[in-house]
Amino acid sequence: MKLGLDIAESARISLAALMANKRRGALTALGIIIGIVAVITTMTAANGLANNFKETFSVIGADVVYVSRMPWIIRGPDEFARYNRRPQIEIEDGERLAEALRGRAVVNPYLGTQAAVRYGSKTLDSIRITGTTDKMVVMSGSLPDTGRFLMPFDLQYRRAVAVIGSEIKDKLFGQKNPLGEKIRVGNRDFRVVGVMARQGQGVFGDTGTDVEVFIPVPTFTKIFGGQRRGLDVDLAVKGTNPAMLGDLEYEVIGEFRKIRKLRPSQDDNFSINKLDTLVTAYNNIMGVVVGVGLMVTGIALFVGGVGVMNIMFVSVTERTREIGIRKAIGARRRSVLMQFMFEAGVICLFGGLVGIVLAWLVTLLIDATLMPASFSPGIALLAILISLAVGMLAGIAPAWKGARQDPIEALRYE
Repeated sequence: MKLGLDIAESARISLAALMANKRRGALTALGIIIGIVAVITTMTAANGLANNFKETFSVIGADVVYVSRMPWIIRGPDEFARYNRRPQIEIEDGERLAEALRGRAVVNPYLGTQAAVRYGSKTLDSIRITGTTDKMVVMSGSLPDTGRFLMPFDLQYRRAVAVIGSEIKDKLFGQKNPLGEKIRVGNRDFRVVGVMARQGQGVFGDTGTDVEVFIPVPTFTKIFGGQRRGLDVDLAVKGTNPAMLGDLEYEVIGEFRKIRKLRPSQDDNFSINKLDTLVTAYNNIMGVVVGVGLMVTGIALFVGGVGVMNIMFVSVTERTREIGIRKAIGARRRSVLMQFMFEAGVICLFGGLVGIVLAWLVTLLIDATLMPASFSPGIALLAILISLAVGMLAGIAPAWKGARQDPIEALRYE
């Protein structure tokens, strides 16, 4: 009961002191505001990038194994030169692998290049052209928004048909229905049979299938030359049981070594890639970025906390006679200690709340102009807790100084 009265009395006196020095309190909170804005902006940017990363690479498929000539992550020119000496993967390799894994997995070969895409007087340069099969929709789960995807007979008869991304549709056709229309890809006309569902901007600023054109693999190799012109073929392999991805990986390695006729003593001359490869690399990069960001923002909060401590020392010195009077009429050390601790906590809490509002506005601006950023209630709660923690740490030394003062000496202070 008495503790509750002490807290209430300390809070009342602290708030009265802050109201009497509004400008000083606001300027003191400025350092905390800057630190909280920096902390929240770092965390919201990291949170938004993480969410966008998951959405962007969901088309890769967490249960898909990719057989490629090179790994997705290459460290330096020496590794690139070593991997570049590997023999290319052929379309026929994919056919043999599909036969070996029949009934246990689906194999989809694909390869790509860049070319101009034209419709009428409109031209889009350097558009990614992907040669693939009807099995691509099984691998990624991405489906056309309108029309259809490639069918087996498109591949069998090497038909000149194309499925285009939503952004290509918007830029070439506007509001016009593109289905059945002919576009020119490189030096060949293709009939549009489908438009992929919109994917949106990815984590690295790309727009994925939105700016891609899909054509049958046989048609692609006929027009662009395929591996004979140095274009790498990749094989996507998806098992019938997603839970057995590890077993599928070892099985793919074994079967592809047979296809490549590698002896047991020879190293693999191909790479196995999975979504985990990108996730691990992304987490490593983001761990460093977020760590550096939080270190910098920690310095900002430290500077803000030192500012609060200095002002609280000034406040204690200015109110020495007040402390003496309170202690002379019976106030305990605990009451004086709580008074100044509460005052420091209120200053930092005010700075934290203002910082949260500003950080929310900054997050909206970043999300709209620079990169994905996601604000969450959990981040706001963490910011409030950090503000209170800084206030308590910054206020404990001045509060302890005030609480230990001798009432007689404090009453004599001018």
